[in-house]
Amino acid sequence: MTLRRWLQTSAMALLAATGLAAFGTPGTAQAADHTGGTLKLTSATATGTDDPGINYTVQFWQVLFVTNDGLLAFDHTSGAASNTIVPDLATAVPKPEDGGKTYVFQLRRGIKFSNGKEVTPDDVVATFQRLFKISSPNAASWYNVIVGSDACLKTPATCALAGGVVADDKAYTVTFHLAQPDAEFFDKLAVPFADILPADTPAKDLGTVPAPATGPYMITSYDPQKDMILKRNPDFKQWSAEAQPAGHVDEIDYSFGLTPEDEVSAVENGEQDFMFDNPPTDRLGQMSQRYAKLIHIEPLFAIFYAPMNVNMAPFNNKDARLAVNYAFNRRSAVNIYGGPRLAVPNCQVLPPGFPGYKAYCPYTKNPGTTWTAPDMAKAKALMAASGQAGQKVTVIASDRSSLSQLGTYLTSVLNGLGFQATLKVISGNIQFTYIQNTKNNVQISVTDWYQDYPAPSDFINVLLSCGSFHPGSDASINISGFCDKSIDAQIQKNLVTAVTDPAAANAEWAVLDHELTDQAPWVTMFTPKQLDFVSARLGNYVYSDQFHMIFSKVWVQ
Repeated sequence: MTLRRWLQTSAMALLAATGLAAFGTPGTAQAADHTGGTLKLTSATATGTDDPGINYTVQFWQVLFVTNDGLLAFDHTSGAASNTIVPDLATAVPKPEDGGKTYVFQLRRGIKFSNGKEVTPDDVVATFQRLFKISSPNAASWYNVIVGSDACLKTPATCALAGGVVADDKAYTVTFHLAQPDAEFFDKLAVPFADILPADTPAKDLGTVPAPATGPYMITSYDPQKDMILKRNPDFKQWSAEAQPAGHVDEIDYSFGLTPEDEVSAVENGEQDFMFDNPPTDRLGQMSQRYAKLIHIEPLFAIFYAPMNVNMAPFNNKDARLAVNYAFNRRSAVNIYGGPRLAVPNCQVLPPGFPGYKAYCPYTKNPGTTWTAPDMAKAKALMAASGQAGQKVTVIASDRSSLSQLGTYLTSVLNGLGFQATLKVISGNIQFTYIQNTKNNVQISVTDWYQDYPAPSDFINVLLSCGSFHPGSDASINISGFCDKSIDAQIQKNLVTAVTDPAAANAEWAVLDHELTDQAPWVTMFTPKQLDFVSARLGNYVYSDQFHMIFSKVWVQ
């Protein structure tokens, strides 16, 4: 039995034993008979810009999964197959040339943007130039492997990726030249950052202005304080059911502003079909008794964590960071999230079951592979050694219920250690970008991270490499500001190893995971499970490891 299957089976059995049973595998019968209608989604807040090149949240990646396309895509299906790369705007997944440093993509002809313009090779070139011009969050850590990226990182405004991305309008091909082989290059082309946009798309954050779509749906309006409306793209014609299925519903309305408590009631009453946020803990019992068949529990490769700014007081002191890790009661955090049915304590960077994961927990009584309890004696000794007692600390949390509650708990932990800590709760629409920008002088915050694709580097390289730290930018995903040149060198070496020896690379990722955990740039709280609560009229629920419930797959009665 694979670990993924074990997670699913164990979650189902445990939830069934407590009455909170999952709906089971999605049914596809009669799905073709359920075309039309409006899918109604709800969330407490929006999550910032709708720009595919900038937004880095699972909430809006779910949306972009059905509105826009890259050269490649993750299969729009469920289970392990949802991690499979399939051709999207390209006609095929190309074979490597020049030892894995050159890839030639044949572009499909006749695909149009929702503005009526045909997708061309020049649009592909411009899209990747734009990633550097707008300082896309992972331009410096993912796409820096493209030839010409060094010049783009030095002077983004004039980025040309000379010799790196080459269009051939006559052959309708785009050739990528890499400085070195990259085992994850296809994964990086299959996420929304690499969605192809028209060449004349402004080289700035689009904000609330929708980008032209290539998928079955297009965003027609977006007000972060109210809603986002998606309607069918009149220029869409299905070219691949795996890469971009046509979709069943005619419209998707995503409303913002309800509390999670009210979201639950809205789904129960059929006023909404899906809630993005986790249900409040005190509603789970009632939901399990009355709506068990409408609950879906799925495994996640994700972590909830509290990044600490290693470049400013008091967390530029390693002993202070270690003290917080030893004092933090991960069981309390799990209970805030919904209890052991919905989360498991975690101490390290990688989530359980992920490639490269080797269980490790130094921040507990009797250190070893599993967190058991806080070690307050060690935490207080480290705090005394740090000399940081009495320092003022502000915790920045989102107004989403679980994150704000975790912020409240974290604040109490800090005060218990001798800090003078206060909590600042801000809108979830801006919190994620706010805590990234060094201009806001954030000392510590509460956030989460979900896999972009199944590779250890997606946590280690993306969240903790020097290339992911961009001072003064809203797109600085290395929130702690952690930068260790020797660890960076190991990361880069391992990315090369992964091209030819994935098993050896995973063993090295495990070493790096433990090394970074010991550096304590953040407090890993737990790894969550996904709980989707849907309406009685929603059918054909399909869950992707990459983007969770697939909006184009479900239908409504």
